[in-house]
Amino acid sequence: MTPRHTAPRRIALLAALAACTLLAPAASAQRLTVAAAADLRFALDDLAKQFRAEHPKIDLAITYGSSGNFFAQIQNGAPFDVFLSADIDYPRKLAAAGLAAKDSVFPYAVGRIVVWVPAASPLDPATLGIRALEAPSVRHIAIANPQHAPYGRAAEAALRSLGVYDRISPKLVLGENIAQAFEFVQSGAAEVGVVALSLARAPAARGNGRYWEVPQDAYPKIEQGGVILSRAPAAPAAQFRAFLLSEPARRILKEYGFAVPE
Repeated sequence: MTPRHTAPRRIALLAALAACTLLAPAASAQRLTVAAAADLRFALDDLAKQFRAEHPKIDLAITYGSSGNFFAQIQNGAPFDVFLSADIDYPRKLAAAGLAAKDSVFPYAVGRIVVWVPAASPLDPATLGIRALEAPSVRHIAIANPQHAPYGRAAEAALRSLGVYDRISPKLVLGENIAQAFEFVQSGAAEVGVVALSLARAPAARGNGRYWEVPQDAYPKIEQGGVILSRAPAAPAAQFRAFLLSEPARRILKEYGFAVPE
């Protein structure tokens, strides 16, 4: 005769097996950690949504910040799998140092900079161009820190080549990265900024500001590149790289103002 407590035990066992089945896909997901330049914050958010939909078994985790800071952190052992830099020289240096395979460096975009003001600003960058920075109402001009942010170096180079740097340098306020410099202008901490076109075209900024695109011959080419680091899980990293170089991903990058390599 079957003991009375057998049925409850069987029910509990079936429940436990069902729970394990439900948890199995999450447990088998491979984590891929990405260090990404701050100018990618909105474009990569859109790209990540599509990548996650296509690769549900890859747990994609993205951290945004300054390319130069990430470069230093990775040299010191920071646990990233993929590095998307705003300056391709950083990935090349990591590969040369043996922290990534040399053939894993890839260009993914070319960035551009703009002079951006909030919608409420009396300034019209489209009319004034670089002279908007010299307007009497401008007391603070935000750029990324040139010491470790490629977009900051591009901004400083443009200000020098266009002949305004010496006159406006006392007004400069430096963001830790280009996203923070953009936030300075959005928040009113600066009246104007020299920022990434990709941020000016972000959904949160569309209709909330105006910009003038700085001529590309006024600053060195912002060639952005990525690299798969030595610690990365091979298959997920390769899939992520292939996705970034795919035509659908390129279309999204172009929507944010990036030029993409052929």
